[in-house]
Amino acid sequence: MPKEKNTRLTDPMKKYPHTEFPMQKQQAPGLQSHMRPVPDSGEKTYQGHGRLQGRRALITGGDSGIGRAVAIAYAREGAEITITYLPQENEDALSLATLLQEEGHTIHLMPVDLRQEEACKQVIDFAIDHMGGLDLLVCNAGVQTAQEDIADLTARQIQSTFEVNVFSVMYLCKAAVPHLPPGSSVIVTASAEYYTPNKVLLDYAASKSAVVGFGLALSKQVIDKGIRVNVVCPGPVWTPLEVSGGNPDAQIPRHGLDIPMKRPAQPVEMAGVYVFLASEEASYVMGEVYGLTGGLSSR
Repeated sequence: MPKEKNTRLTDPMKKYPHTEFPMQKQQAPGLQSHMRPVPDSGEKTYQGHGRLQGRRALITGGDSGIGRAVAIAYAREGAEITITYLPQENEDALSLATLLQEEGHTIHLMPVDLRQEEACKQVIDFAIDHMGGLDLLVCNAGVQTAQEDIADLTARQIQSTFEVNVFSVMYLCKAAVPHLPPGSSVIVTASAEYYTPNKVLLDYAASKSAVVGFGLALSKQVIDKGIRVNVVCPGPVWTPLEVSGGNPDAQIPRHGLDIPMKRPAQPVEMAGVYVFLASEEASYVMGEVYGLTGGLSSR
């Protein structure tokens, strides 16, 4: 007799709507709750299985987008979490805290601008003080501003991009490593811009290539301490970055439609790899670059 069809399988190209988005624009850094449609960070869909029970995680940029999806996943997998975010993103951060606290999870909130080394040190101290230690660090906060002509790329924009996307990662890791016990995991969010840089993201692409190099170099330096470091490179994802200056206005409606998957990712689709890299299942994984790009990296 023929076996029953597996109804749990989903065509990945059809898993989420992939028609054009309505045109929309926000001031940076943008709020996920104001986007249409609101991105799916796993609020109603991610199911935990206790894979991070007892772990203590710090996630930068955890209020929205990929960081929010990672925060939800880690909490539901059993971790206590701390997130950072900009004060302007307080609405999204509070909605996340309410969601997780109502489920019985512990989350600590720290609004902060990560551009300065002292602020990054304070973040690490805050996380350790509130959680009693730290063994998961996800460096996810980032900025992205599209410029169609290099003549419009200002020195201030370049400096700001590298302060957030590169320098804060270095500062956070420098402050965290002395406190991370053997078995800890550090995960750096880079970008598919590392593989296929976009002509309108000159400084962003350069910053993400730099942070990949940093993550891989750090992985070799700290493995003797029992700390694993890996890098994740997402492709087009529907997040506030895209509608708050990260994409030229004309490209927002068709965000992610021109890649092999023919749609952008939803943030929740990133979460599983972050959970895996944080877990004991990845005990032999270090110094790797994981592309979650919908085929963009293979072009």
